[in-house]
Amino acid sequence: MFCEQCEQTASGQGCHQWGACGKGPEVNAVQDLLVYCLRGLAPVALRARQLGIPTRETDVFACEALFATMTNVNFDRKRFNRYIRDAIAIRENLKAQIQAKEPTEWSALSCYEPNFQESLVEQGQDVALQFITQSGQNVDIFSLKLTVLYGIKGVASYTFHAQELGQEDDRVYSFIHKALAALDRQNLTLEDWVKLALKVGEINLRAMELLDAGHTSTYGHPVPTVVPLNARTGKAILVSGHDIKQLEALLKQTANQGITVYTHGELLPAHGYPLLKQKYPHLYGHYGTAWQNQTKEFAKFPGAIVITTNCLMPPHETYDEKLFTIGSVGYPGINYLPETDDGTPDFAPAIAKALEMPGFTRDEEPRQVMTGFARNAVLSVADKVIEAVKGGKIRHFFLVGGCDGAKPDRNYYTELVEKVPEDCIVLTLACGKFRFFDKQLGTIGELPRLMDVGQCNDAYSAIQIALGLAKAFEVDVNQLPLSMILSWYEQKAVAVLLTLLYLGIQNIRLGPTLPAFISPNVLKLLSETYHLKPITTPDEDLAACLG
Repeated sequence: MFCEQCEQTASGQGCHQWGACGKGPEVNAVQDLLVYCLRGLAPVALRARQLGIPTRETDVFACEALFATMTNVNFDRKRFNRYIRDAIAIRENLKAQIQAKEPTEWSALSCYEPNFQESLVEQGQDVALQFITQSGQNVDIFSLKLTVLYGIKGVASYTFHAQELGQEDDRVYSFIHKALAALDRQNLTLEDWVKLALKVGEINLRAMELLDAGHTSTYGHPVPTVVPLNARTGKAILVSGHDIKQLEALLKQTANQGITVYTHGELLPAHGYPLLKQKYPHLYGHYGTAWQNQTKEFAKFPGAIVITTNCLMPPHETYDEKLFTIGSVGYPGINYLPETDDGTPDFAPAIAKALEMPGFTRDEEPRQVMTGFARNAVLSVADKVIEAVKGGKIRHFFLVGGCDGAKPDRNYYTELVEKVPEDCIVLTLACGKFRFFDKQLGTIGELPRLMDVGQCNDAYSAIQIALGLAKAFEVDVNQLPLSMILSWYEQKAVAVLLTLLYLGIQNIRLGPTLPAFISPNVLKLLSETYHLKPITTPDEDLAACLG
C-alpha cells in the first residue's frame, strides 16, 4: 500500500504495510480504485453539464464517495465495492444520455470498468501504482497532485454536509469534477498545479460558507453557552463526529423517551446553536475528549454510541455491540444504520440499545466548559475588543486549533496555551482544542481568554472574525496582532490550510509535523511566499509571535 494522506503516517514518510489509522492494505487498495473510478466519472459529468443534462445525483454521490475515502471514515471493503459499482453505473448512465445528444469519444479512464469477478484489491493496487508513476520523475508535481487530491476530499466532505442542510453551489460541484479530471492531465506545469491547489482553497472557502449558512439558517447563530462535562443519572446516547443535522434527527427520535443525549468530539459546538438547545432539552452535555481517546472513553460509556462522520478508530470488542455508524462511516461487523426515504437514519436500534443498557447511575460532580464564540458572538463585541487592544489590555490573539491526534508531541499545544501571557486571548476550533479546552484561563475584562469558535469547518467563522477585526482596525489582516498556530491530521485540514494560503495569510505555524506529501521544493515555495513554518517549541514560538 501507499498512503501518506494523514499526519500520522509511519515515520512521517507514508504507510506502506498497514495504515497508522488502522486501515489495512486491502481497504486502502479499494479506496484507491474508487478514486480512480471517480476520476473517470469526472469528465463525463463535466460534459453532461455542458449539454444541460442534470448531474446533481452524480455531484452528491461524488462528494459522499470521496468523503468515505478520508482518514478514519470507512474501513468496510464491502461498502467500497458498492461505491465502485455505483460510480460505474452513474457514469454509464450519463454517457448514454450524452450519446443521445451527440457522439462522443471517451478516454480510457472514462471507459475503465473493474472486473468484478476478479480481485478489486489487486486492481486497486495497479491503478495506485499507475498514479504514482504517471508523474515521472517530477516529485514536486506529484506532491502538488496529492495536495490537490487530499484538499478536494476535504472540500467534498464540507460540500456533502452543506447539501444535507439545503445549501448547494453548482460552482463547487463543477470544480470538484474539474480537479479530479485534472489529476489525469500530463500537460500541466508546476505553476499550473500551484494555481490549482490555491483554487482548491478558494472553493473550500465557499464550501465552508455554504455549511455555515446551513447551520446558522437552521439552528441560529451560535451564542456563548455553558456545556456540562459531568454526566447525569439516566439512560444515555453518545453522538460523535461532525454532522449536526443527523444529531438533530437522533434528538427528534429520542424525544420523550427518557434518554439523555451527549455530544463527543467535534459535536461539542452543537450546544452553542440556540434553536437546537431550545427545541431539545435532552441534549444535555459533552462526554469525553478528542477522537483518538475513544477506545478508552467509549468502553466506559454506559449507553449506545453513534458515529456520524470521520474520526472512527477501529473499535474494541469491549464496546463494538453498542456502536452504530451512519452515512459514509463504516467498519466491518459494526451496526450500520442506513438512510430512510427522508435522508435520515432510523435510530431505533441505537435507541433500543440505550434503553437496554444501565445508563449513568448517579449524577457526577459538576464540571463545565464554554462554546459558541463564533463570528457573530465575537464581532458583536468588536468595540470592546478594539478598546481593550488600544488600551493595552489585550496584547495579542492566538488562533490555536485544528486536528488532534495520538502523537505525544501534540502536548506542544497544551503547553503553548498554558504559557500564553495573561494579556493575550486564545481562539480555538476543531478537535485540537481538546488538548486544553477545559483550562481555566480567566478573562480580560468581560472577554474570556479562551474562546471556542467551533468545528473545523468553522475556520470560516474564524476567518470572518479576523477579516472583521482587520476592517475595524483599518489594517490588512496580516497586520493584526494575531498568530495562527495550527495542528493538522487529515484532509479537511489540508483544505482549510489551502484556504488560508489562498487568502494570503502569512506566518502560519503548522505541526506537529509537516505533511509527508509536501516535497522539499514545494515546502520551500510555501515558506518563501507565505512564510509557512513548522512549530518549534512553545517558548520559541511565543517569543517569535510576540516580537
